[in-house]
Amino acid sequence: MKTFFEQVYDIVEKIPAGYILTYGDIAKMLGRPRMSRFVGFAMSAVCETDNRPWHRVVFAGGRLWDGQWGKVQHDMLSAEGVGFTKNGNADIEKYRWHVENMMAPSDLHDMPLKF
Repeated sequence: MKTFFEQVYDIVEKIPAGYILTYGDIAKMLGRPRMSRFVGFAMSAVCETDNRPWHRVVFAGGRLWDGQWGKVQHDMLSAEGVGFTKNGNADIEKYRWHVENMMAPSDLHDMPLKF
């Protein structure tokens, strides 16, 4: 069985260039809608050391990371064609990746968590 972090990374690797998801979107897709913070933990573990498209995962409402990583994230998303609102957030309504079914299969809901 894959760990929760590995399940998160499986989804992140599938987000196409020019699209974004929120931490909450990914948590819902994994059948764990209350675990968006843990999705964030998974993402913070890879942004410096990994080739996964971490920059395509944003906070609710399209907010980007703070500090230097926010600038890097903004630049990477801009290079992929993602637009931003007047307040600097990624335009989540326009660029959210609409997966056919954002809910996990029902059998996943009862799986024990493995970190």
